[in-house]
Amino acid sequence: MKFINLIIVVVVLIFTAQDELQGQSLPNDIKFVRQGVKRMVFDEKQSIPLASIQPASIVGLEVMHPITHYLDEHSNTHINRDKLIVASRQNTQTGIWLGGFNPFATYTVDLDLCEGYGEVGFEFSDDKHQQQFFVTLQFQDSLITDVKLRVSDEKKVIADESISVNQELERNIQKKVVLQMLGSGFVLYSKGEGLPQVIGQSDFNKYMDLRETKYINSFHSSLFVDITDGKVVIDNVDMSLTAGVGLADIRAITYENGELLLDEGRLWYTMSIRGRALPHHIQGVFSMNPTLFDVKLEGVVVFDREDGLLRNEIASHIFYDRNVDLWRGITTGFSAYANIDKEKKQLLTIESEKDPRFGFSIMKAQPFGVVGDIEDPHVLFDAEVNKWRILTCINQDGYKAIMMESDYWNRDYKIIAGPVSQNSTGTSIQTIGNERYCFSGSSERDIFIYSYPDLKEAGTLKMDLPPWDDSSGTRVWPNVLQLPEGYPFKYVALMMDRFNFPGMKGPNWTYGALYLYHGYE
Repeated sequence: MKFINLIIVVVVLIFTAQDELQGQSLPNDIKFVRQGVKRMVFDEKQSIPLASIQPASIVGLEVMHPITHYLDEHSNTHINRDKLIVASRQNTQTGIWLGGFNPFATYTVDLDLCEGYGEVGFEFSDDKHQQQFFVTLQFQDSLITDVKLRVSDEKKVIADESISVNQELERNIQKKVVLQMLGSGFVLYSKGEGLPQVIGQSDFNKYMDLRETKYINSFHSSLFVDITDGKVVIDNVDMSLTAGVGLADIRAITYENGELLLDEGRLWYTMSIRGRALPHHIQGVFSMNPTLFDVKLEGVVVFDREDGLLRNEIASHIFYDRNVDLWRGITTGFSAYANIDKEKKQLLTIESEKDPRFGFSIMKAQPFGVVGDIEDPHVLFDAEVNKWRILTCINQDGYKAIMMESDYWNRDYKIIAGPVSQNSTGTSIQTIGNERYCFSGSSERDIFIYSYPDLKEAGTLKMDLPPWDDSSGTRVWPNVLQLPEGYPFKYVALMMDRFNFPGMKGPNWTYGALYLYHGYE
């Protein structure tokens, strides 16, 4: 009788397990269908304003925007018909105050007319003009003749050089001059119709490292005009945080256990705002209504390692830890490439009491012993085993996914699984049904699915119209999310492509456009 009861119990357990398995959603059964695509290129609707010169609304120019004359001869600087005009017969140099300073902001001057010979651009300096940093384009009437960087300290010139690129392009002055500051470098664009054209670029921190906190605290930003026998007519000048020329490294913001953070009916993402090369990107925060394609730039985050620098790390995973009421996460120390002879690339823990999703935020960052060519971390607390786990990529004959584990969120991590055999990028841990799975992009024209936490191969993602073609890179970030009940679809994925912005010289990682997918079973 006992034997018969035992058989009955075993049979019940087997059928229960089969029912649970049949009811469990499997990620390789989901079909993702593309819904939309967009690339943000200095999208004005996405800009977060910091300062501006708007001639049409100025009353009291000399007080609102104080004017500095650098030579004995002074320009005639005034407003006429809602335009700012700087004119002079003799050689004059004029600075017109714009606002404070931010080494990660985008500066734009909207030009109406350039006549004569001179320069127009931006000056960043202290209030006594003892330290000055100029980025200008030189012009002869309507033609660009050169692009210049000039840096001085205590009135001593330490750099005065041409940074012009793409001189073979049409050199007519276009409507807008756009300066994208990138911490330790910048790119200068000329924009008329169509895409902006790259006309200048520089890595300048060997002259003056504008990431130092003293500069964001004390420097001013000014419009700078050097003119001889002519005039410059300006519609407006703008300083703002922007979405740049491409977006990548898309990661959903979560709670400490990996649960999706849905706030105000919106998903929240970190994305890398692309600048040029590895030390030049900026950590942006974006939101999106899951039922729409209304991606919105909400803020920019930089990181403070308490060494006097504000760092533009990227590929971050930010989570809200409800147990301690803090915003925390892991980021990748790509800013080390700005001083690669002195620093090592590594993962960093990050933390903030302030909500870092909005405006311009600074999170404290600390090394925690994960040093080397490691990137794309995703971290969560697994309550079933009372462990913190990080899924990330390590470069061992190409980037490969590994799983690390610790009793503590910010130290003592050990590898418990991997590296996998497949190339990996954009690694993330997501819940499908009631089970966690690991996802990874790759160079192999597939998005791989692995079991959690042991990283056994569990299939590939099914999707129509993937964000690549036969010639483009395929190492995208999968970013697969399961939505709660009440949405018209169960799964959403926001990915990017790997098409670089044209015109950059040297290393160029300026991808990409955003691709929205909905998933069904």
